[in-house]
Amino acid sequence: MSVPVIAGLGTAQPPTASQDELWEGFFSRHFSGTTRSLAQRIFANSGVTRRQAAVNPLLEDVSDWPTERRMRRYQVEALPLGKEAVGRALTAAGLSAGDIGLFVVCSCTGYATPGLDILLARDLGMAADTQRMFIGHMGCYAALPGLGAASDFVTARGRPALLLCAELTSLHIQPSSARVDTQQIVSHALFSDAAVAAVVVPGGPGYAVREVTAVTDTSTADHMTWDVTDAGFRMGLSPKVPQVLSRHVRGLVDDLLARHGVASSEVDGWAVHPGGPRILNVVERELALPPQGLAASRATLDEHGNCSSPTVLLILDRLGRATPAARRIVMLAFGPGLTLYAALLDRQD
Repeated sequence: MSVPVIAGLGTAQPPTASQDELWEGFFSRHFSGTTRSLAQRIFANSGVTRRQAAVNPLLEDVSDWPTERRMRRYQVEALPLGKEAVGRALTAAGLSAGDIGLFVVCSCTGYATPGLDILLARDLGMAADTQRMFIGHMGCYAALPGLGAASDFVTARGRPALLLCAELTSLHIQPSSARVDTQQIVSHALFSDAAVAAVVVPGGPGYAVREVTAVTDTSTADHMTWDVTDAGFRMGLSPKVPQVLSRHVRGLVDDLLARHGVASSEVDGWAVHPGGPRILNVVERELALPPQGLAASRATLDEHGNCSSPTVLLILDRLGRATPAARRIVMLAFGPGLTLYAALLDRQD
């Protein structure tokens, strides 16, 4: 039975804006009074220097748009971004769209029917018998169950699969007239747009997917929410999230590594979803990682912000392009549930 291997990654990002530009040019006027000074501190301490936005608030203010208008714009912006990421991933893997047996798309920032999976399959020339799966509303951890589904398909069918994570969080800036709380300010300070695609094949060179695993603490289901409102999707992010992660992340990782006879010291690449600086600090402490253990995750947060589901794949891409490239990687991502997902990868030449 062939081991599923990530044979190609492709990334695509809209234009960049600096965090300072976004604050001075838009968000400083979005908040007022004592809330403004609080927001300024949160933006300054976000760990983000630059972010990408398909709909840049410096050029176009969507904060008062109704959800219907935001969803129409989602299709306009997400389709070319997804196509670019998929094209790069297929080229890196040396495959064509017609070779793909399963196409998995993850996105929680927009909905349409027919969706990205159908429209991209059509535009890229995928075969009529290509199976499709759309994963929505899993948020920041969706890439890992998506990778798990793609890997399982490759193992069972012996055919290539394609995963695409595409998010346009810039479409969901909330109106300044809405109830403003710290959770909303944090989301405005962190989130960004991106698309990343990964081609998974049976065997060969690349990153072998050894296992994808998860744990969910349903007693904390209200700690992370993503509500559909008349003015886009509204993020709820409890400050208690790091505490929940601190209770579960060590056990999740230790159990994963133990099943494969791997010690933590043998992992030379950590792709940890940067939900924010506090999240990374908690993971670093609980896993007793070396000082540079989360350097790739922090650099991704700094340069790209939190792009929701594509972010952990951006970190994987960074680790794979490093000199030398990471040989053994643990991927970690977190989201609603409260859910923690982990994956173990080994590089094969």
